[in-house]
Amino acid sequence: MLDETFTAFILTVLNKKQSFIYETKAWRIAMSWIGVCDAEQVQEDFPYSGNIDGKEIGIYLIDGEYYALEDVCPHAYALLSQGFVEDGKVECPLHEAVFDVKTGQCLHGPGGRNLNRYPVRVYDNQIQITFIEENVA
Repeated sequence: MLDETFTAFILTVLNKKQSFIYETKAWRIAMSWIGVCDAEQVQEDFPYSGNIDGKEIGIYLIDGEYYALEDVCPHAYALLSQGFVEDGKVECPLHEAVFDVKTGQCLHGPGGRNLNRYPVRVYDNQIQITFIEENVA
């Protein structure tokens, strides 16, 4: 898992470029942005859901900011984007597990673990994500 400082650095650079490669002697990270949907397809409290490269992803618009989370509840395997969204939280439609959209943290219920988050940006009116996961501790 990348530390917060490095993740912030990557996101700052990526907001300016289409792709980014970071290398050290020990490892290499290559990131590229994947188009998901038009920005108009995501509305406050009405997320966009899609299968992107084999992963179910939910795109949320909360307080004017976009967030991307894995869209499958870790407990019941329901699509979270079909659940109730309010005040920056999404509730699983099956067993009422509640997750914070901004952090992916499981706040209540049988979710069992936090959700993976993905960096998201708007580029040329298109929502884009990359698959470096931003896990919550």
